[in-house]
Amino acid sequence: MRSALSTLEVVRPRSLDHALEALGRSVSGERLVPLAGGTDLFVYLNAGTPPGTRYLDLWGLRELRGIRVRDGGVRLGALTTFREIREHPVLGRRFPSLVAAAAEVGAWQIQNRATLAGNIANASPAGDSLPVLMAHDAKVDVRSARGAREVAFERLYRGYRELTVDADELITAVTLPFPPARSFPFFRKVGTRRAQSISKVVFSGLLALDRERRIAHVRLAYGSVAPVTLRARRAERALRGEPLAASVAARARAALAEDIAPIDDIRSSRDYRLAVAGNLLEQFLRAAAESRARR
Repeated sequence: MRSALSTLEVVRPRSLDHALEALGRSVSGERLVPLAGGTDLFVYLNAGTPPGTRYLDLWGLRELRGIRVRDGGVRLGALTTFREIREHPVLGRRFPSLVAAAAEVGAWQIQNRATLAGNIANASPAGDSLPVLMAHDAKVDVRSARGAREVAFERLYRGYRELTVDADELITAVTLPFPPARSFPFFRKVGTRRAQSISKVVFSGLLALDRERRIAHVRLAYGSVAPVTLRARRAERALRGEPLAASVAARARAALAEDIAPIDDIRSSRDYRLAVAGNLLEQFLRAAAESRARR
């Protein structure tokens, strides 16, 4: 451990209101850093690059826990762990892509501690759950002592590891609307190995057909191909209103190259990511067509 733990301060709030009040104050110009499961923070501490010296421990706040099924969707508290997501029966039936993504977040020990809001707030474009949340039109609830507001997930990131959330605001919950009837969800993560790896490309897709078997609703969301998680809107436009055909998939793949901006880095190359992103799109469309044919 390269960071001296004795130099760090940890505040344990009694309630959410207490937490928001503490988050709104600064000491010598430094605000508290929210701490949930700690799975990312301890990596920084071990590397000697902590994001601050004062931390707000949210783990004991019951107001930030729980998965609630409501009319039209589900609400997941900020401290919902990926194990809780994996084991929830309604999420398994209605949001299988989110459950699949939860199974890819590290090992079981990490899934027992890592939280949904922590994965969001870490703001890594390689975050496993982020494309799923974007593909499902998630809304993020944020609160401060000044009040509460809702942010569309696709508007949450302004740049690499930058959120449109103020320093005194806290993510309190994520709301997911139920997908359209008879929709087809899809999730794939491509990494160096099958388990416990950071993604080279991570993708989530969702589509639904109309009565003429044309694509009426489509979402294509990618991670690790740009500074932020993004929707492939040009590829979506190439698909919308079209049948599930090979020629349509080829046009969508060509449009995808204009949507994403992968780079060469230590994990992979730009060309590899472009090829894999296109392959995943075609795999999604083939799987959707096969699923439709079986009905």
